[in-house]
Amino acid sequence: MSSNELKELEAQPDIAEVNTQPRFTEANKNPRNGRRKVRWFILFLICLVTAINYIDRAIISLAAPAIQGELRIDPAMMGIIFSAFGWSYTFTMLFSGYFLDKFGPRKVYTVSVIIWSACTFLIGTAKNVTSLIIYRLGLGAGESPSIPTNAWCVAEWFPKKERATAVGVYTGTQYIGLAFLTPVLTWIIVTFGWQTLFYGAGIIGFMIAIAWHKFYRNPKDHKSVTEEELDYIAAGGGMLGSEEKQPFSWARIGQLLKHRQIWGMFLGQFSIMTTLFFFMTWFPTYLIEEKGLSMLNTGIYAAIPYMVAILGTLIGGRCSDWMVSRGYSTGLARKLPIIAGLLLSCAVIGGNFTNSPNLVITFMTIAFLGQGVASTVTGALLSDIAPKGMVGITGSSLYFVANIGGTLSPLIIGFIVSATGSFTPALAFVSVVALIGTLSYIFVIGKVKRIELPGN
Repeated sequence: MSSNELKELEAQPDIAEVNTQPRFTEANKNPRNGRRKVRWFILFLICLVTAINYIDRAIISLAAPAIQGELRIDPAMMGIIFSAFGWSYTFTMLFSGYFLDKFGPRKVYTVSVIIWSACTFLIGTAKNVTSLIIYRLGLGAGESPSIPTNAWCVAEWFPKKERATAVGVYTGTQYIGLAFLTPVLTWIIVTFGWQTLFYGAGIIGFMIAIAWHKFYRNPKDHKSVTEEELDYIAAGGGMLGSEEKQPFSWARIGQLLKHRQIWGMFLGQFSIMTTLFFFMTWFPTYLIEEKGLSMLNTGIYAAIPYMVAILGTLIGGRCSDWMVSRGYSTGLARKLPIIAGLLLSCAVIGGNFTNSPNLVITFMTIAFLGQGVASTVTGALLSDIAPKGMVGITGSSLYFVANIGGTLSPLIIGFIVSATGSFTPALAFVSVVALIGTLSYIFVIGKVKRIELPGN
């Protein structure tokens, strides 16, 4: 044996030492380790899908004044068109949970994005109220798996102490398109017509569906993930895509509904969605018809609350995870930001007491900031309390009830405005519902812990 070969042999680690070395060392616990970044790429994919999801459902709010003028639609009928999305979205929510538990997020999201992108494109071809309603119904059905699928992916890929941050990041992308593109989108409406918005969004959605199908896998099946990252996720409570799925049954849903945690979240999320859908549907029309802003000025002013809502999602998620990492109880770390956010959402009523565009936008910005904080941490809370193997069913059950708020709010606001000729009582309605959600998290939800069902 040569001297060089001897040196190489001496440099090799002892076999026994290698075999006894723990896979999950203190060094590996550092979440900033460069070998563990696949989960953040997965989060980037979730953000892409979420961004186009909310652009597709919300751009009708920017186009609504033009659509109303061109197709001669009154506020009550426009409220029905807005709410059509919510009816199909809510009705298909439970079924989306079944398909999610059966087929997993990769297949479900691919089909889902293709369906809603096609319906978005078709809205641009609508020539009457009937076709608008039909395409909005299809859009809602296509988007119904989105929230439970996002919660599923975060539960698979992220340890408990990072979940609220991850949810905050993708929740922020709900608003990012409208936050930074609203002035551009309103310019497109004025210059090229409202149909162009829907054609472009639909085409972009098809491209994102291809990217999701190509790159998404659960942690156990992803070729790029390292053992260190898998250990880190598993040690923090991540599912890794290896949990046994619980079969869907109405009996399981019945067992789930016996827990006050679920009912508290039902009321709270109902309130959160009521505020969200006001901004996603009637907000630009409110600025134009109630406060006298022009279309282009509305594009500038309406972008501000969306920008601040992004900040709210990041603040809410980061604060919640910070509290968890500092040893605060999960209940306090999750509920406190939600309660604070819902209280801030009540500020929407402030628009009733001023005609100053700056003050109106200030009140709306505070309200949407609160909505962002509350909605972010709710997603993390869902991951914390869902029974093992039932993230999809639990999420779809929660959002089935919660999205009744998103369905009813544009409809109720439309009839209020049509009956009274004013948005004043409509803003009072949104504010009161936010207050009810606050009380549900204080008095109804109780202790935060993972729900255990018989047979789990």
